[in-house]
Amino acid sequence: MLIARPPAKPFTLAEFTAALTTLACFETRPFLAVAVSGGADSLSLAILAHRWARERHGEICALTVDHRLRPESSTEIRLLHSWLSTRAVRHEVLDWLGDKPATNIQLAAREARYALLAEWCRKHGCLHLLTAHNLEDQAETHLIRRRAHSGVDGLAGMPAIRELPDCRILRPLLGVEKARLVALLNTERQPFITDPSNYDPAFERSRLRVTGVVPGGADLVALLRGIRKLGHERATRERECDRLLAQTVVLHPAGFGLLDPKLALAPPDISERALRAIVATCGGRFYPTRRERIARLRCMVAAGDRRGHTLGGCHFVRWRNHILVLRELASAARPVRLTRGVSRLWDRRFNISLPATANEAVTIGYLGPSGVIELNRLHPEPHNYGLPRLVYPILPAVWDAKGIVAVPHLGYRRNADTLLPELGLHPINPLTRAGFTVV
Repeated sequence: MLIARPPAKPFTLAEFTAALTTLACFETRPFLAVAVSGGADSLSLAILAHRWARERHGEICALTVDHRLRPESSTEIRLLHSWLSTRAVRHEVLDWLGDKPATNIQLAAREARYALLAEWCRKHGCLHLLTAHNLEDQAETHLIRRRAHSGVDGLAGMPAIRELPDCRILRPLLGVEKARLVALLNTERQPFITDPSNYDPAFERSRLRVTGVVPGGADLVALLRGIRKLGHERATRERECDRLLAQTVVLHPAGFGLLDPKLALAPPDISERALRAIVATCGGRFYPTRRERIARLRCMVAAGDRRGHTLGGCHFVRWRNHILVLRELASAARPVRLTRGVSRLWDRRFNISLPATANEAVTIGYLGPSGVIELNRLHPEPHNYGLPRLVYPILPAVWDAKGIVAVPHLGYRRNADTLLPELGLHPINPLTRAGFTVV
């Protein structure tokens, strides 16, 4: 005999408050951005976040990204706007403009969505960006990564907190079943939008939903218990790696690293994780270096190999009792011309800007071998700049039509009264990140 499952209980404001309290601390008058597509999950999140913030004399702004991928999306967004306006929820729409890729459209859409949301948060001074990933989303992520033979870090699923350069993503619903969010909307008599692409078998996550691969009941509970265990193990490894990096690595503001070879004496999984972080930071790559190449690098460091080694846009060179990790010039960004009042990210590692009051535009690039020769010609007498000469070619330098204007990290400046560009190391891959948070 089949026994009907009892109806799901609506997720409550008290439970939502407890989830947020577990995640983070907030301002006295909190300001939250909430990503809202109009689906049941995100609409429930917006309703709960609005009530939570209002109780604390704060506010939220619901943000919807229009990907312009479906002709009906504009109509759906207008409907969503009417629902939110009725509840006095501020709502803004962010448009993904430009050409869309022919392949990997979901990945491109996700990247564009987060870029637009993060940019809005930066412009409006909003630290907290809430997303509505729920318990089933976590299970799907784990299963997708397991099929792709992901490493143990990937199998830990999504963290409850993810730090971005301009804000932090909070996922307060990560432990909540979707049925409880739908039940909340039902009690509110609030309709919601169903995106047909969520069930399009062309996409792997959709196929999981259509075929029912994600388990339910006790099997789902067991799966999530395993994911949570992997998450705690990942968090432990991250803490050990951060401790090792703090003990063995110095990162110079000029973008190079100084590595103590003792790093390679740590357990292989921890030392290789640390080396991967160093390569990502100094090399500025978008994608992580392959494991087998990192393992070879660890063996080279452990063996005391005196030869140079190139990996991931970095050059590893022995210097005294340490290893210099230098930017590989062959894979570095080309020099860029910087006009007055303009800021940009250069070589995926440096924030550069030229004050609007500067006399003229300048060019910023790495000094390079030819620049070192010119610098020696300008100052033929010996100079003790305090840095190994090996690093000179990879130091950022400033040029104008007359030649080298400045090499900031050597303290060289052609004219004392020249207004120089501001240059700060802000790599897209910081050496350490916020720890993996498990709920």
